Amino acid sequence: KCINCFWFVIMGLCVAPTNYCKLGAIATIEKICPERVPLCLDLLPALSGEDTTKSFFQELVNILLSYVCKSFRRSSKVLDFHHPHQLREGLEGFSLELPDQPENLEQLLVDCRDTLKYGVKTGHPRFFNQLSSGLDVIGLAGEWLTSTANTNMFTYEVSPVFILMEEILLKKMQEIVGWSEEEGDGVFCPGGTMSNLYSVLLARYHFFPEVKTKGMTALPRLILFTSAHSHYSVKKSAAVLGIGSENVVVVKCNDWGKMIPAELESSIITAKDQGCVPFYVNATAGTTVYGAFDPLNAIADICESHGLWLHVDAAWGGGLLMSNLHRVKLQGIERAWSVTWNPHKMMGAPLQCSAILVKKRGLLKDCNQMCAEYLFQTDKHYDTSYDTGDKTIQCGRHVDVFKLWLMWKAKGSEGFESQVNKCLENAEHLFDKLKQRPDFELVFKSKPEHSNVCFWYIPPSLRNMSPGPERNRRLHEVAPKIKAKMMEQGMAMIGYQPLGDKVNFFRCVFSNPATQTEDVDYLLEEIASLGHDICIRAETDL
Repeated sequence: KCINCFWFVIMGLCVAPTNYCKLGAIATIEKICPERVPLCLDLLPALSGEDTTKSFFQELVNILLSYVCKSFRRSSKVLDFHHPHQLREGLEGFSLELPDQPENLEQLLVDCRDTLKYGVKTGHPRFFNQLSSGLDVIGLAGEWLTSTANTNMFTYEVSPVFILMEEILLKKMQEIVGWSEEEGDGVFCPGGTMSNLYSVLLARYHFFPEVKTKGMTALPRLILFTSAHSHYSVKKSAAVLGIGSENVVVVKCNDWGKMIPAELESSIITAKDQGCVPFYVNATAGTTVYGAFDPLNAIADICESHGLWLHVDAAWGGGLLMSNLHRVKLQGIERAWSVTWNPHKMMGAPLQCSAILVKKRGLLKDCNQMCAEYLFQTDKHYDTSYDTGDKTIQCGRHVDVFKLWLMWKAKGSEGFESQVNKCLENAEHLFDKLKQRPDFELVFKSKPEHSNVCFWYIPPSLRNMSPGPERNRRLHEVAPKIKAKMMEQGMAMIGYQPLGDKVNFFRCVFSNPATQTEDVDYLLEEIASLGHDICIRAETDL
């Protein structure tokens, strides 16, 4: 009989239903039944499940370690691309469908391996597709520990160490921004969009605290301002908070993607003349496409003049604050009332890791506190000011701080500075290479401010064409065709997009410390090779 559930063992198998104990415990018959394949119920907390758990984790670690090593190997692919219908239908035993009966641990390990196999190696040195890239080994270790701890960030009683780590990290980041010790509050959020949403939420509450209880019907028509090149999350925040996306005034930018202060001032005056109430301005430090930095001091002057909340979205550009060479590009950020900063971008922390920093201490709590008695009792035996959950709009909150804390311990501020400087050096190298090549054309002739470099590849069939609508129409099709070929081959990955009156162009961004100049050179040769024979037909031939 099975020593746990007393079902009979016949021919080396436990004959309990579906081959596991009806009591939900491991059928501890490995010694009696050596041919039996373990199931998840054989793992801890099952009786005698320790050895099986160790074996399972050892196999899993081998899979993960193999993947990490391949991610840094230039001979390996960035991706093994398959279309959605191919993955849905299943590939070589890899099925996304969910079974009614449990599958064994061996199959689960195969599924883990295949999940990584058919995904994208965002840590690969030749992955240039997103602002967040790279695979920091220390950060990865921090993420593993975080998941092992599996706790929540709402109270000190269940998350004592992580709560204190968050406080220390936020103070450090506020100090780097340039705020005094008496100023500053913040919280780590699930991404930059949520951080930006917090900024609008707090600005509205600061000027109109009655909104918390009475809602938008008690308020005048509010207007907020952001640049034409800002992140779409500002409009999304206005929509989510009931302000309305039509009440977001998009301010014109110059040719380099920077907000024009005179246009901002004019827009504010116009809104006031129309009987509206301006209350918030979003300035961007590192725009998503061009990597542009808005003139923060000039914008701060206007905000002070009109009594408006200044938020700086430094989700992408905040990492430059770690560099003594490049932090000057964010001059004036200390005058902001709130700042978004994403360490999962330029600082290379694993996703997700974003912070909203708020200058006015206590505002987060006043705006969001609901005093749920089952969590935030006031008669606890410790200092309940460390029960930070009531100052967020979430209840459950993932621990995003430990991986960054561990990385900071491993690198120090100087290590982050070197990392940021190297990424911008790679961008400058790419810019210099593009200037020298007749088969490429830069979107901007000036050196990039950030690590964004924007350019077109010009295939031979377009090089002798005169500028005009027909050339633009054909050029618009080049980048998507090259990107498709690139993804099919899988050896590199880069993004493209149109913007304003500019047809599709490539945007290369650098945030991966593993990327070297040889990878930049490879990217250009790969694009040229894939695009050389592209021939876009004339519109009259279609």
